[in-house]
Amino acid sequence: MRIAHNISGMNTSRNQGIVKTKLGKSLEKLSSGYRIVRAGDDAAGLAISEGMRSQIAGLNQAMRNAADGVGMVNTGEGALQEVHAMLHRLETLAIESANGTFNTVARANVDLEKQEILEEIDRICENTNFNENALFDSGKPPLIEPPEASDKVTFQIGPSGEETMEVTRYYMGSTALGLRGKDGNTDMELGTPELANAAIDTIAQAVQAVTVVRSEFGSAQNHLDHTHNSLSVTAENMQASESRIRDANMPDEFTQFTSQNILMQATVSMQSQANAVPQSVLTLLQNA
Repeated sequence: MRIAHNISGMNTSRNQGIVKTKLGKSLEKLSSGYRIVRAGDDAAGLAISEGMRSQIAGLNQAMRNAADGVGMVNTGEGALQEVHAMLHRLETLAIESANGTFNTVARANVDLEKQEILEEIDRICENTNFNENALFDSGKPPLIEPPEASDKVTFQIGPSGEETMEVTRYYMGSTALGLRGKDGNTDMELGTPELANAAIDTIAQAVQAVTVVRSEFGSAQNHLDHTHNSLSVTAENMQASESRIRDANMPDEFTQFTSQNILMQATVSMQSQANAVPQSVLTLLQNA
């Protein structure tokens, strides 16, 4: 029996410290829900998990970009839907004016409505924007061959720099559609049956031009919808994979916690027993 060094107590204290550390880690995992709380828990797993988290964040932002793109092309397509309606009205006015039963006063009234329609077409094409980004170029096109492309709008639809999509921005307005001259004067006239008949063909070309642009917007929307769905599935699968690496298996962790908790109680009890051994030496000394 020794009193200078309590080897049993030292051994018990060392084991108690080990158990306490393991118990603390189990508590961290149970309270956070993660198997990997710090790099020391699984360095390789942490590296893979952080890479996945970065990719997931990119996928989620790309989905928001695609949704914004859908909103943008819907805005443009909706504006052109009204332009189409006004062009159809112009066509009706031209057919009316081509009829020989119309007199000068009636044709003057038709011309007044035509002017208002052209002004509204210009207003819509000049002011249609998405987040202050103009959807149409309302300037004068170099050539009046509707629909004439101006430039492109680029959408970022993936987590990497190569995953982009372009939508053409067109010249739009009464001049770009061939309904007016480049100087702003009205080329399309409805004042006589002959002029009205000629205007019918001009309006038909404008209707076709708007149809082409609307079709491109519709194709872009379908593309973006499919892209959004694909990104959503990819992000979901990536999140599931990251969860399997990073998240804690709660039943297993609780089993470990229970085991370490029992060991902690045992080490506390043994610590008390180890400290009681030197006391027996004092008892011998007292009885000597």
